[in-house]
Amino acid sequence: MSSYKTQIIAEPGKQEIFIIREFDAPRELVYRAFSEAELIANWMGPKDLKTKIEKLDNRSHGSWRFIHTRRDGFEFAFNGTIHEVCAPERIIRTFEFEGLPEKGHVSLEFLTLEALPDNRTKITIHAIFKTLMDRDGMIQSDMERGVQEGHERLDEILKTLK
Repeated sequence: MSSYKTQIIAEPGKQEIFIIREFDAPRELVYRAFSEAELIANWMGPKDLKTKIEKLDNRSHGSWRFIHTRRDGFEFAFNGTIHEVCAPERIIRTFEFEGLPEKGHVSLEFLTLEALPDNRTKITIHAIFKTLMDRDGMIQSDMERGVQEGHERLDEILKTLK
C-alpha cells in the first residue's frame, strides 16, 4: 500500500470539491489508468462494487457511462460528456448520477495530472456542482470511501504497469 493518502477538500458554503492524490508512477501511466476502460474497470469505486464500463469515448466531445454493481446484483450508473482531452495533462468532463428522480444534477470535473520528480504524479480533480445541495449530497453519498478505496486499488495496478 502507498504511503500517500487521498485528500478530499470540501469547504463549507462552496459548490466544489477538490480531490488530490500523489502516485508513485509516471504521469503517462496514471493518465492511462484514468482513460482506458479496461484499467478503469479494475480500480474505480469502492472495492465491494464491480465496475462495468459500458461506454468510454475518451476524446474531446466524447462521452462515457459507467455502471456499478453491488454483490446483491443491484446496479446504478453514472454518465457524462467529455469536453476536452489533452493527454497526459488533463481531462475535462461532466458527471451525472442516473439514480436521482430529477435529471440535471450535473457537475463539471477538471482532472489535471502533474508530473513530479522521481517519476511520481499528482492528480487534482476539481468538481464544480450546480448547487451547494448537490455538492453536499455527493459528500453524503459515501463518495469519500469509494475514492479512497479506488485510489488504493489504483496504486496496486500502477505497480504492475511499470
